[in-house]
Amino acid sequence: MSEDVLFDLVNVSKKFVKGKEQISIFDGLNMQINKGDFVAIMGPSGSGKTTLLNMLGGVDQPSSGEVSFDNQRIDNLSEGKLAKWRANNIGFIFQFYNLMPMLNAFRNVELPLLLTNMSSKERAQRVQNALKLVGLDDRAKHMPSEMSGGQQQRVAIARAVVSDPKLLLCDEPTGDLDRKTADEILETLQLLNKEFGKTIVMVTHDPSAAKYAKHTLHLDKGEFVLEAK
Repeated sequence: MSEDVLFDLVNVSKKFVKGKEQISIFDGLNMQINKGDFVAIMGPSGSGKTTLLNMLGGVDQPSSGEVSFDNQRIDNLSEGKLAKWRANNIGFIFQFYNLMPMLNAFRNVELPLLLTNMSSKERAQRVQNALKLVGLDDRAKHMPSEMSGGQQQRVAIARAVVSDPKLLLCDEPTGDLDRKTADEILETLQLLNKEFGKTIVMVTHDPSAAKYAKHTLHLDKGEFVLEAK
């Protein structure tokens, strides 16, 4: 595998059992994501976009095939090793922010770092840097209820990048926002990609959001069609 490839899916199948029926999401899917890329994944509802994202994040495992990250197989890791790999390499951004309502912005962003051996001083510096990156260093003490939807999503982005992951996985990150706020969030993701070299995979139903990515992959019936931008 080329050194430029971050993710490599080889002949991946994913099946679910529903009652007596076996449902196939993917059958022999092949896909590569290069380091530093920004990929938007689009497709009809139920096409498996979120399942794929979960597979890339090690939340879901394939029924068969190989999934490699930076030349390391992750489809055969134990749950414990997979959790450690995920904490070291992946940042998740969701549609509904998933902030802890009883914690202020600083404490929400700090959460992933509590699983590390960092000193409190180093954690504080990391959190301040992440909040500054998303333009919210002056809102560190604000609670989620005191912030707009766009600001809450910025806090969620700061939380996703605070541990300096190699890959950001975004599931409809602007689906709950108005157009202007959505564009601001997408510009932040674009900045993380262009200026900080973060590899980003974003699931979206919005063609306007997909335009911020370098490539768009259309998922249909378990297959991708790459559209160069």
